[in-house]
Amino acid sequence: MPSELNRAITSGVLLLAGWLTCLIVGDASTPPSWAAHALLWAALICGASTFVPGALTRLGRGRLGVGLLMTIAAVGAVCLGYVLEAAALAFLYSMAEALEDRAIDHAEDGLGALLSLIPRTAQVRRDGRWQSLKVTDVKAGDLLMVAAGERIPTDGHVRLGHSSLDVSAVTGESLRVTVAPGEAVLAGCINTTGVLQIEATASGRDNSLTRIVALVQDARITQGRRARLADRIAAPLVPGVLMLALGVALIGAVNGDWSTWIERALVVLVAASPCALAIAVPVTVISAIGAATRGGMVIKSGAAFERLGSVRRVAFDKTGTLTVGRPEVVVVVAANGDEAEVVRLAALLEVGSAHPLARGILHAAEDEGFDAEARGEAAGERVADMTEVPGQGVSGMIDGRQVCVGNVDWVDRSAAMQQPAEELAVRGMSVVAVALADANGVQQMLGLIGLRDQVRPEAAEAVGMLSAQRVASVMLTGDRVRTADAIAAEVGIDHVQAELLPVQKADCVRRLSAEQPTAMIGDGINDAPALATATVGIAIGAHGSAAAIESAEVTFVGDDLRLIPPALQHAKRARRIMTTNLVMALCVIAGLMPLALCGVLGLAQVVLIHELAEVVIIANGMRAARR
Repeated sequence: MPSELNRAITSGVLLLAGWLTCLIVGDASTPPSWAAHALLWAALICGASTFVPGALTRLGRGRLGVGLLMTIAAVGAVCLGYVLEAAALAFLYSMAEALEDRAIDHAEDGLGALLSLIPRTAQVRRDGRWQSLKVTDVKAGDLLMVAAGERIPTDGHVRLGHSSLDVSAVTGESLRVTVAPGEAVLAGCINTTGVLQIEATASGRDNSLTRIVALVQDARITQGRRARLADRIAAPLVPGVLMLALGVALIGAVNGDWSTWIERALVVLVAASPCALAIAVPVTVISAIGAATRGGMVIKSGAAFERLGSVRRVAFDKTGTLTVGRPEVVVVVAANGDEAEVVRLAALLEVGSAHPLARGILHAAEDEGFDAEARGEAAGERVADMTEVPGQGVSGMIDGRQVCVGNVDWVDRSAAMQQPAEELAVRGMSVVAVALADANGVQQMLGLIGLRDQVRPEAAEAVGMLSAQRVASVMLTGDRVRTADAIAAEVGIDHVQAELLPVQKADCVRRLSAEQPTAMIGDGINDAPALATATVGIAIGAHGSAAAIESAEVTFVGDDLRLIPPALQHAKRARRIMTTNLVMALCVIAGLMPLALCGVLGLAQVVLIHELAEVVIIANGMRAARR
């Protein structure tokens, strides 16, 4: 069966041929020949076949739609002897519907392009040798080999090799990304230089790229608030138009001029049809989401995309969002001058901890000769009676001495190191105190370790770009006030909320969103409640926590903060296009209705104006596909 577009085109060709035949046969007073009749009827049937079956099916389910109005108008025109006008109505409506489908298909082409980024085969280490397998057979834990110029089959971590990756097709970032052993890589990125051995962390069927496509397909189905608004307008409008047309026809029956008034009722039926209104938003949303996907942005629903276009304030999490999320030891203050001993004792207690500050201390200890491979065994031999106080620190026996490592207020009960600790905090550092203690308190302060999570190099530029768009920025963090203020000053954020627990952070975001549309940006588990309560939750980086990505409605595959301002600008532009389309659709109905009621416009003119308006609205909506 030919596509709807082909049938619409065929209807148009037959309509043109029938109209020309009418002109050739004679003037307006001469009845057209049987050939002209046959061509016009063929045009009518061909065009009507694209929408009449669907309209009748929906009617059987108790649903009234625009297609039903067009069906009634076409049947009425034929009954009155207006075959040419009925054929024109069928052709123009079928063409508008076909163009809408074409626009949606065009917007979805980007999804197929994304899937094409995954190669069909991969080199996998199985049974002690390298084998070429289908990517769909790759499992998490498999060892993959990716040569220079090849695409990475699935998500993973580099085991061996150094290279640079072209990630532009996946994340939208134009700069090459250098990778080394231990670093994460995404499916679809191009390995540009050396050979890499990668341990797969996801299967070939379920990775970051396939999930992106699934989410965008879900977004196509889920319409935005304005799309639902258009549906709410169209739902009562269709039966309202039917009642109005029936009332106009009854006026004709009462006055005795039934032919004129029934014809006018059909014109009213077509003039008030909300077909342009029904397509005003969906085409725009789908086009815009397709463009956003090509830029490395995953949007879970049309509603989320529309809310993204309304954002006037952005709330940033600090750790892992404005900063790189890897605190490094910057300063060690040792009471007795032995800085290496302070770091070593802290590292022994922090072995096995997943806290970011613990990892920073362990890295610093490795630089001082602490054996990273044997540290667990060493700690097991020398550390005893380890006790952790959540949110405060950890203590344990090392070589017969009670050592405490943690928050300054918890460790330094004598307040001997409070002043240097405050000085480090003013410089934007997180401070860890190390001391020897007895059962009653601190015996001897050994020193302080100042760690700082380095600010992302692009953070200040991203905040400046948001400010240029008149989008306010605020930072939310669980860090101490001094540390938070220092980071905020460096990136150019004036408003800071510090020392927040996850629940408090969510409450803060809820208050901010009530004041004005606010997007929350984060990447950690502790950000999940805030992401869920914001006007729009945005997760940065495909390697963020699963809880954050699940809670967010928008996810950026890349972690460059400079992707956010153009994304907001894109959403705002799409929102303006939606508004324009809705206004145009309502103006068409408002303008044609009185002209149709007064008999100024006939059926052919109303059909032409209405369907041309649809074409204009579709074309305008497709502009949202440009990034």
